Amino acid sequence: MNNSLYVKYGKRIFDFIFSFFILVFVLSWLIPLIAIIVYIDSNEFVFYYQERVGAKGKVFKIIKFRSMKGVPPTNDPLLSNEERNRITGLGKIIRKYRIDEFPQFFNVLKGEMSIVGPRPERQQFLTQIIQYLPKYNELQELKPGITSLGQIRFGYADSLDEMLKRARYDLKYLNNLNFWTDIKVIFATIWVVLNGKGK
Repeated sequence: MNNSLYVKYGKRIFDFIFSFFILVFVLSWLIPLIAIIVYIDSNEFVFYYQERVGAKGKVFKIIKFRSMKGVPPTNDPLLSNEERNRITGLGKIIRKYRIDEFPQFFNVLKGEMSIVGPRPERQQFLTQIIQYLPKYNELQELKPGITSLGQIRFGYADSLDEMLKRARYDLKYLNNLNFWTDIKVIFATIWVVLNGKGK
């Protein structure tokens, strides 16, 4: 595990300053606007909370803009073709441009997440990933990120096989964890967002 000063102290300082800046100067006006549109589109509560596994196995509730109608099944949370029918018209757009992820900056300010880090997984998927990739357990020492190397190189995953492919990219991040790697991932994420590479 990388125990550099950046990982121990600098990463949290960077996360806080970056998130505070984004929330004050961008999301302070953008979130209310999107929230109104989401409510009109779905007629449901605009934010969606879901339990994810954070650093050292601590469970937290990730915050997203609602992009689907109703409540997802607890026994099979993979995004199957049947589940895709629950995505709203606006949901398709905000997922494509990853706007649904914006509220996670609040998770970062709370210290539950980082700007860049491994993908925050649900416990049932995390268990399966570690079963096939034991080294992935080392990533649990890090806070999960709003974005990750796996997210920009692979994207969203609809199956365990795709999750494993994405997880291998996050393992590469573990071996190259430093300030400049985080900056590169952030700029790559901006490119992905502007080009609508989500789904």
